[in-house]
Amino acid sequence: MNKLLKTVLLFSAAISIIPSGTAFADDKLETATTKFVDANGVKFSYRTLGPKAGTPLIFLQHFTGNMDAWDPAVVNALAKNRPVVVFNNRGVGSTNGVVADNITQMTTDAYAFIQALGYKQVDLLGFSLGGFIAQELAAQHPELVRKVILAGTTYQGGGNNLMKVLGEAFSRENVQDPRDYLFFSQSDAGKQAAAAFLSRVYARQAGRDPESGKEIADAHGKALIVWTSTPDPEFKTLKAIQQQVLVVTGSNDTMLPTEGSITLFKEIKNAQLVLYPDSNHGSIFQYHDAFVNTADFFLSH
Repeated sequence: MNKLLKTVLLFSAAISIIPSGTAFADDKLETATTKFVDANGVKFSYRTLGPKAGTPLIFLQHFTGNMDAWDPAVVNALAKNRPVVVFNNRGVGSTNGVVADNITQMTTDAYAFIQALGYKQVDLLGFSLGGFIAQELAAQHPELVRKVILAGTTYQGGGNNLMKVLGEAFSRENVQDPRDYLFFSQSDAGKQAAAAFLSRVYARQAGRDPESGKEIADAHGKALIVWTSTPDPEFKTLKAIQQQVLVVTGSNDTMLPTEGSITLFKEIKNAQLVLYPDSNHGSIFQYHDAFVNTADFFLSH
């Protein structure tokens, strides 16, 4: 069965099949307790949701993102059928230390965090910059990583429009939150989805992570630009990934161009691809219900 046919079958089946869970936790991302664990000289902050049994799904966050930047509609829904872990990497949010400015260090720290929790095998959901870390973890630690979801991301050397798009987002008048432009299309449907997303991510009132400042933005920006500008002409990292991978992106990702996700699909041996219409960098948040159904099926089969 060729890869394209497998992708179509995966997406079609995911519309109607959602695996059933077992024991459920009552907590949600909006209310989950922030915990801490020491690893690699860092006191990592994290939150866990969902049942205790099953393969944990580790969320790897985007440029300047902290735990409260995740969409509860995605996190809470995926936690119904599996353990879910969100965390802040070195120097971000309520995790201490100097923020890393390269993907190698971020990957090393993420691996140390997962090891500190005692997990022998995990699944990964890497969004945007987090997708770079997910690729490196999958390639370097095949014994640890079972399955991978790469959302709104690209490959090493795949290029980026970070500075251009950030400039456009912040040049608008009365900008309340740039993610309405960075993550969503500017159609009426996209704007409605953006407003709904922002209301969800600000739902947590108590114990929110501190917002990321210039130090984090500068370090993450350097890491993102260097990684996406460093050629890997033989796709060595992608060729090393043998796990099943679900690649998800929007029809017009303006920050990490959609073509990069198509290359991920083509060059990773066991990759499947989902493209959402009329969507930008944050397609998994605009189409959160469809994405969760697809991700659930992918992770459970």
